[in-house]
Amino acid sequence: MAYFHGNETLRSTPHTPTHHFLLQAGPRLKPLQQVHAHIIVSGSGRSRSLLTKLLNLACAAGSIGYTHRIFLSVTKPDSFLFNSLIKSTSKFHFSIYSLYLYSCMLLCNISPSNYTFTSVIKSCADMSFLKLGKVIHGHVLVNGFGLDVYVQAALVAFYGKSGDLGNARKVFDKMPVRSIVAWNSMISGYEQNGYGKNAITLFKKMREAGIEPDSTTLVSLSSACAQLGALGMGCWVHEYIARHGLNLNVVLGTSLINMYTRCGDVGRAREVFDSMNERNVVAWTAMISGYGMNGFAHQAVELFDEMRRRGPCPNSITFVAALSACAHAGLVKEGRRVFASMREEYHLMPGVEHHVCLVDMLGRAGLLDEAYSFINEEVPKEPAAAIWTAMLGACKMHKNLDLGVQVAEQLLNVEPENPGHYVMLSNIYALAGRMDRVEMVRNIMIKKSLKKQVGYSTIEIDNKTYFFSMGDKSHPETNEIYRYLDELMSRCREAGYAAVPESVLHELEEEEREFALRYHSEKLAIAFGLLKIRHEAPIRIIKNLRMCEDCHWAIKYISVVGNREIIVRDKLRFHHFKDGSCSCQDYW
Repeated sequence: MAYFHGNETLRSTPHTPTHHFLLQAGPRLKPLQQVHAHIIVSGSGRSRSLLTKLLNLACAAGSIGYTHRIFLSVTKPDSFLFNSLIKSTSKFHFSIYSLYLYSCMLLCNISPSNYTFTSVIKSCADMSFLKLGKVIHGHVLVNGFGLDVYVQAALVAFYGKSGDLGNARKVFDKMPVRSIVAWNSMISGYEQNGYGKNAITLFKKMREAGIEPDSTTLVSLSSACAQLGALGMGCWVHEYIARHGLNLNVVLGTSLINMYTRCGDVGRAREVFDSMNERNVVAWTAMISGYGMNGFAHQAVELFDEMRRRGPCPNSITFVAALSACAHAGLVKEGRRVFASMREEYHLMPGVEHHVCLVDMLGRAGLLDEAYSFINEEVPKEPAAAIWTAMLGACKMHKNLDLGVQVAEQLLNVEPENPGHYVMLSNIYALAGRMDRVEMVRNIMIKKSLKKQVGYSTIEIDNKTYFFSMGDKSHPETNEIYRYLDELMSRCREAGYAAVPESVLHELEEEEREFALRYHSEKLAIAFGLLKIRHEAPIRIIKNLRMCEDCHWAIKYISVVGNREIIVRDKLRFHHFKDGSCSCQDYW
């Protein structure tokens, strides 16, 4: 009998074992079906080892329907078959079927093992089934596997991916022995849920415990550094990779690119990019995005064009990165070209993110009517809040009160409970001198119990992060910081700086406004950095909100009188201040 017609043909003999054909077939559906037929014809259909192997290969081939049909043909499946198939379905991301098999296993009164639980818990993590995972955690305890290191590691990963860091840490702390997998799961859980500082703190404890990091640890750690702007620790990660001769694979390389660009060091990011032997679409997109967010829009477009010529095909996220770069630099012509190529060359349908970028680009360039028409004529269905937000920001930038009010009404219909929208509308009214309307908006916010998000800035010095808020006096060196900042701003005024009063609440008196502006969080952080960081090193600040116009104006002067490069990462992008100018060219 011949099998696998086509380029390869194998013939059976009375001495050829069936499992040999299974190995030859591998995870390919048609050859597997031929071997399955042979198993039935030869009378080997009751062999559990053959059926288990066939089931696992069918699952690996991606045909869960065929896998299910084979499973239904098995009479009284045993624990080995269940465990093997649960592991395969979990591994190949058939998570729902893995959980279905677990329920079948319980109905058959077959006791689960630690192998069962590690796979089933992984399936719950992949599906973000927090409630079900907690139920299975109960099964773990009832069945006596509460202290099994493999099950515990799976539980830590599950709770971390599900955002339940409290339970993840409880399981982690109870582990008698912590493998590198457990440490990685907990560190990754912190990082993925936005707790970069906790991730770095735990990593330090891991090192104290004598556990050396692997590439998975370093990916999570560099991502945590990117969150915090912790360039010092990020550089340590890069040095560790080089010092230990670790393979700079595409995942690790891309994480370093993201870390460097989000810490404002685009030069080193490009060095990593150029040194990578393999660069997939994610790596190219990370570098393009990094250029764009740091104000190097022309380089972003050039790299995008290079990617189109000799790299992998750009995906929808790549187009967001390229369009965003164009939007933040006023490259309208280039942006139109990039947007048009999505459908014309790559047959990709623009989504909400692409529409936001295009509206933002047109609006920033002052093409408000065209942007508004695009929303009404080209955006399918009801425009998302993010599109109206971009449009409202453009109206504020260009002080177009009438259009801004129309847009604000649309935006508040979509997101009536977002305080940021009311704040922006209030600013538009204030810029137009409509203080009665400012008061009206404020009263609405009070009635709805909506509060403006509190702004803060952070700065990293010697691998320690310092936090500042407006008028903050909690730092032990407050008096010295304020004294130095007053001196700094006095020198800035002598050089030509004048406050931009529109940047603060309009109901304040003029003297109160100047006080509020002087002690904005980013100015305090910069003053502290100038006091503590050696003269040749740049000052790096992270701001959780968009930087106000006054701070942007003031920091340009500070870069001159302080003779220092200052890099600020705000909510939207990076600003590289040097010698009195900013990388954004005052276009942000």
